[in-house]
Amino acid sequence: MHILDICFGLGYNTLATLYYIKVNKLDIKVHIYSPEFDSKLLKSLKNFHYPKEFSNFKSIIDKLTSNFQYEDDKCKIEIFNGDAREYIKQLNNIDIVYQDAFSSDVNHFLWTVEYFKDIKNTLSNDAILTTYSIATPIRLSIYENDFFIYEYKPENSKRITIALNKKKIHKEYKYIDMELKKKRNTSAQPLFD
Repeated sequence: MHILDICFGLGYNTLATLYYIKVNKLDIKVHIYSPEFDSKLLKSLKNFHYPKEFSNFKSIIDKLTSNFQYEDDKCKIEIFNGDAREYIKQLNNIDIVYQDAFSSDVNHFLWTVEYFKDIKNTLSNDAILTTYSIATPIRLSIYENDFFIYEYKPENSKRITIALNKKKIHKEYKYIDMELKKKRNTSAQPLFD
């Protein structure tokens, strides 16, 4: 499984994925690609106090903070310290995207139609994109690249956006009709570079 974790940050998405695989005893190999611009932040993670659920991953965190890479027989993680927009153009066959960049107010270029076009070009046929953003302009930026937009409400959490390459019926996902949204809110626009 190939995962693109946009903006590694504190590594919660990556570590939660490893935790999920471990707890559920999944027999898969995962390759996680993650751009992160802030090298100071990456180097500081060695001293960050993570939740106890991540305590078994301390050696992974230590390796990532020293050389931005980790690999064992079940997991490979590569952190790219630099421009995410350039990095993603090198990737392909991504199965899952965690779109977890800073908000569009802070990091506009990781939420535009052009950016999501580059993301779309990296994806496998059955890929899924997830993001915390439920804002209509963000959803429109994703939608303009032929994604089908859904909303999901995890237990004990806020609503999130799910984007798929193909329209599918999911009992736990609410389909969002973006054409209807555009008709009802004519002032809503996607973001552009």
